[in-house]
Amino acid sequence: MKARCTDYLVVGAGAMGMAFTDVLMQESDVTITIVDRYHQPGGHWNLAYPYVRLHQPSSFYGVNSRPLGSNRIDTTGNNKGLYELASKAEVCAYYDDLMREFVSSGRVQYFPMSEYQGEGKIQSMTSEQCHNVDAATIVDATFMNVKVPSMAAPSYDIEDGVTCVPPNALASLRGDFKNYTVIGAGKTSFDACLFLLDNGVSANSIRWIKPRESWLWDRAYAQSEDLFESSIQQLSILQTKSVAESESAEDFFVRAEAAGVVLRIDEDVKPTMFRCATVTKTEIEKLRLIENVVRLGRVQSISTQSTRLDEGSVDNDPDTLFVDCTADGLERRPPEPVFADSKITLQSVRTCQQVFSAAFIAHVELTEQDQARKNVLCAPVPHPDTDTDYFRNMLADLVNGLAWQEDLSLMEWMKNARLDGFTSPRTSAEADAAFMEDLQEQGMIAAEKLMGYLS
Repeated sequence: MKARCTDYLVVGAGAMGMAFTDVLMQESDVTITIVDRYHQPGGHWNLAYPYVRLHQPSSFYGVNSRPLGSNRIDTTGNNKGLYELASKAEVCAYYDDLMREFVSSGRVQYFPMSEYQGEGKIQSMTSEQCHNVDAATIVDATFMNVKVPSMAAPSYDIEDGVTCVPPNALASLRGDFKNYTVIGAGKTSFDACLFLLDNGVSANSIRWIKPRESWLWDRAYAQSEDLFESSIQQLSILQTKSVAESESAEDFFVRAEAAGVVLRIDEDVKPTMFRCATVTKTEIEKLRLIENVVRLGRVQSISTQSTRLDEGSVDNDPDTLFVDCTADGLERRPPEPVFADSKITLQSVRTCQQVFSAAFIAHVELTEQDQARKNVLCAPVPHPDTDTDYFRNMLADLVNGLAWQEDLSLMEWMKNARLDGFTSPRTSAEADAAFMEDLQEQGMIAAEKLMGYLS
């Protein structure tokens, strides 16, 4: 079979693969082949729980060339007063429509329900059909390995007679259970608890098993458009200042919490976790209503009588539904060079900004010739997991930011990039210069402190 020629073979049609492809489509005339395991683009969004929403404004998500949502400010609910958060249905429809546009251009071939097996071979997952592709560059858009609970069974043992479900199942419940146990300490567990509370389940009927407490970001500091200067710019200054003025790692978190840079649900428990989750103060207040919180480590097994954990066990109430929220959505993986000969491995180049990073990498691919230079501009910033990673990621962001600032054309691209939440086309050149001067002055001091804390 004769191989089809293509400039780029993108493996994975999730958020990063789509953001990368979009920049290639907008800024070049290359041809692209996309292969993906799912029946439609969107990656893990296809299997996410139906009530999930972004936990950052829609204006920061999707692809560079196309807005997501209507950029309105919510007037009700947990996100009141802040820019809208797209739902699962909105995100999936957005990517489906975008893929249709890609394919209709004649420059994109799309193979859903298929696997890339290497050496140019694409194998259908539903038939014996196989396609051969001769690609100049392979783009791995699966490296981040995003998982939601419905994609994997729980890692603990579950006795017959125990009902344990992923959070997807909550949307179809009809009062079959009197008690609920939510397992996990990340953003998915927040969503599950809030879904139950917002749908009339008493906080007294919910038990929350939390292996760790997490530092969280206030979503009010992650806003765009009219709220940009009072949120993201303010957060950058407060965060950098908190490091620069701190005397120790612990002192940083004291200062950052006092400044509103970070939040936590339980003020009496020291967080050891940080995974970029955002919340509103309304959500914090609701989650604090759940007083039955178990802190005995990770679950080892669940029987009809008890739940066994690392550091003990607790009795189980009858008629309990267990909700598994323990999937490692964005695991921390050892980074790889983004550019390596004829392969590009998509990774975050700014903390927890996956779609911006994919678009940024595509732009660098198209505008830079030297591979070493490309990798300097696109140094990976692994997804954080612990409180210490807060410092590691902040330092990596500072280093990358300094490299980017030396390239005026790159900074101009970023200022006009929809996905770059840290710049805004609305601010003047004078305002940008004043902000950068203030940030750089504190940033040099902060960088030294961060290196000391990490050593």
